[in-house]
Amino acid sequence: MFTPTSQERAKTFSDVVKHVNDSNFSLDAFTVASGSGILKVGTVMGQATLGSATSAVKASGANTGNATMSAVTVLDGAVSGIYTVRMLTATTFRVEKPNGDVIGDGATGTAFADDIGFTMTAGGTPMVAGDGFDVTVAPGSLKWKPHDPAAVDGSQVAAGVLGEAVDATSADVVALGVKWGAIVVLEELTFKSGISAPNRAAAIASLGAPSRMILARGT
Repeated sequence: MFTPTSQERAKTFSDVVKHVNDSNFSLDAFTVASGSGILKVGTVMGQATLGSATSAVKASGANTGNATMSAVTVLDGAVSGIYTVRMLTATTFRVEKPNGDVIGDGATGTAFADDIGFTMTAGGTPMVAGDGFDVTVAPGSLKWKPHDPAAVDGSQVAAGVLGEAVDATSADVVALGVKWGAIVVLEELTFKSGISAPNRAAAIASLGAPSRMILARGT
């Protein structure tokens, strides 16, 4: 918590939130991550649901070939769990999500970028069908941060609205937040500075998604 300016003191929870369906489910304690800075009531928030990604040779046994995989990056749409990358031929592979859904196919020497990003490089011994790698995307901290469309840790998804002003510059802060079933005043929401109109519209739509139902309405 922090002592707000006189301008911020004029904005209250009720200025931003006009209705909650059920306070037992609509409201929650948000752990706002250290480094988030000074945040106003009504700041649109995202949750860090994803950690980093690491790769290893498939758990079911050693590869016949000796292709290598670059460092893996976590991209928009990723989920935590184990992604499987399995060779179809010596130079092509298929990527599946942790739930078994196929994301797509790729080829050695060409960057793959869907949920996760990497490049597989062929070695001196060709890979065979069934060879491959397992990519583990770790769970995130589940802490809340200001929504940022460029983030890749889950906070690129607008998922809540801050219900009180906080200073999380140098330490985590627990604050009241709105996470489901509410009507908020659109003009009172605070978005990332410089956010584009399409990203702002996408954030509003994300808040209003069926899993959140935080509906932003103009005054």
